[in-house]
Amino acid sequence: MDFNDTPQEATFRAEAKAWLASNAPSHVVPSGVMLDDAEEVSRGKAWQRALYDGGYAGITLPTALGGRGGSIIEAVVFAEEEARYNLPKGPYIAIGLGMAIAVIARHGTDQQRARFVEPTLRGDLTWCQLFSEPAAGSDLAALRTKAVAYDGDWVVNGQKVWSSWAHRSDWGILVARTDPKLPKHKGLTFFVVDMKSPGIDIRPIRQISGASDFNETFLTDVRIPDANRVGAPGEGWACCMTVLMGERLGSGSEKSTVGPLIDYALATPGHAGGTALESGGIRLALAQALAEEQGSRYFEARLRTMVSRGENPGALAGMVKLAYASRLQKTSGLAMELRGLDAIAPAPQDAATREVQHDYIWSTVMRIAGGADEVLKNQIAERVLGMPGDVRMDKDVPFDQLR
Repeated sequence: MDFNDTPQEATFRAEAKAWLASNAPSHVVPSGVMLDDAEEVSRGKAWQRALYDGGYAGITLPTALGGRGGSIIEAVVFAEEEARYNLPKGPYIAIGLGMAIAVIARHGTDQQRARFVEPTLRGDLTWCQLFSEPAAGSDLAALRTKAVAYDGDWVVNGQKVWSSWAHRSDWGILVARTDPKLPKHKGLTFFVVDMKSPGIDIRPIRQISGASDFNETFLTDVRIPDANRVGAPGEGWACCMTVLMGERLGSGSEKSTVGPLIDYALATPGHAGGTALESGGIRLALAQALAEEQGSRYFEARLRTMVSRGENPGALAGMVKLAYASRLQKTSGLAMELRGLDAIAPAPQDAATREVQHDYIWSTVMRIAGGADEVLKNQIAERVLGMPGDVRMDKDVPFDQLR
């Protein structure tokens, strides 16, 4: 595979660079500035609207759905150039673009696509993911939230947890159990739900960082119109796989973690004079991290090429997320080491070190979110390498008979 830009791609990159140079600076969040929830969402929606107006929202989506009708490679090129700017692009936007639109476009109706896709691309709608539960995290198919058909609607009762930005979201993607007499992966149905619906109670969770990005979400007799069901009853797991593949493929497409770290080492005084970048040990660690980052980038390009051909990467997508989470934790830890004791208690005006602290704390989340390391390793071992699977006592057993 040739990773150099073709003449056509080079033209698109130049166009994207010029557009970003003219439009991105007014939306950039200055380094060290921490926005409150309301302002962050407001600025994120404004940037998404700018992308839509500029023709760069939904690059790979057909123009009939409000997208650009471009190629996977164009989307990758634009993401690379956009990552050069510190822009407000939180989960409240990313879940809609990478998960809600993906599942609605593939499994939804024409009416659902018309209702949700373009408003999400414009930044008019924000989304959250209502998947995990107290007893169904890594084993998502063990979820207990119930949806019962009643008078043309579905009545939902249950609890979700780790609902990122649910407190600032307009809509949620929800999976619930509709037939407990089937095995746990089969009796599920997928919905989109208005987060302002009566019966939804959102309770923020205070995190170690001091923020409350995550929430518990309680659903009590929440009525969801059947028009908001995505896919047929019982097809919820297939919809979940569409969502999770997009989440895992997108996990590695964050900003480079090594480039800024090299700059940070260059700006950090060394123990024997000069800068930290002159240390052989630090240079070796940075070189290893850079090699891993480049390898992951090329692997992601391979998988996106598969998707562009209509192929399903399946468990291969988990390798992107697995590699990214591990790499982020290592590079964030190295940044903390570079800062030394000041990393433990930075001065109030030391915004750069506070960012390093935040990244280090957040990096631990990525080892679990979107699929825990252990689960992804099992999937890769069984479905990619063809190794024997673990013994599963609940396989083919009706959910209501599980202990």
